[in-house]
Amino acid sequence: MKSYDRRLLWFFALLAPVVAWSWIAPHDRFTWWLEAGPVVVAAVLLVATRKRFPLSTLLLGLAWVHCVVLLVGAHYTYALVPAFDWLREVTDGTRNNYDKLGHFVQGFVPAILTREILLRTSPLRDRGDGRSSRWLGFLVVSVCLAFSAIYELVEWLVAELSGEGAESFLGTQGYIWDTQSDMAFALAGAVCAVVLLAKLHTRSIEKVLAARRVIGQSERSP
Repeated sequence: MKSYDRRLLWFFALLAPVVAWSWIAPHDRFTWWLEAGPVVVAAVLLVATRKRFPLSTLLLGLAWVHCVVLLVGAHYTYALVPAFDWLREVTDGTRNNYDKLGHFVQGFVPAILTREILLRTSPLRDRGDGRSSRWLGFLVVSVCLAFSAIYELVEWLVAELSGEGAESFLGTQGYIWDTQSDMAFALAGAVCAVVLLAKLHTRSIEKVLAARRVIGQSERSP
């Protein structure tokens, strides 16, 4: 799909300067790799699956936003993002809450990714009567909450293996309910994505599928 390849080029072209800024003189190089690692994995997967599973425009845009959130956190560490330090001072708070934004996005964007995969590859896809997709929202939110729990387990494992070196990665900032609140924000993000973007996302998926049908017909024609 040439149009998708163009969108993918725009994705990387707009992300490249953010990656460069994030890479130059981060607060902690070890933390940078931990936080930016998912961006590297996402980039590889986007290229590897561009022909077999091109993403909808909505999902691709949200993935770019998620990458930016991760790269900002990687540069400063989640506990030291300046804009949220200012917000903490204004609200008389006790911690930098950029990590909560990160976990909200961690639920919001994967919810659209999960929804797209299920709609395009599983029996949950809507066949027109609405019955086949009645469990879709529940399953999407459940997958995102499970993913958030797995991420917290990974953070725990990194902390055990790295000791004090993982403190910036964990970003608990002395808050004893940090893990639970992280999962709560991811859950809220997933629910918001399903409620607010379902119709828009379905239309975006339909455009991708329509383009693939056109390509399939042209390949079969003599």
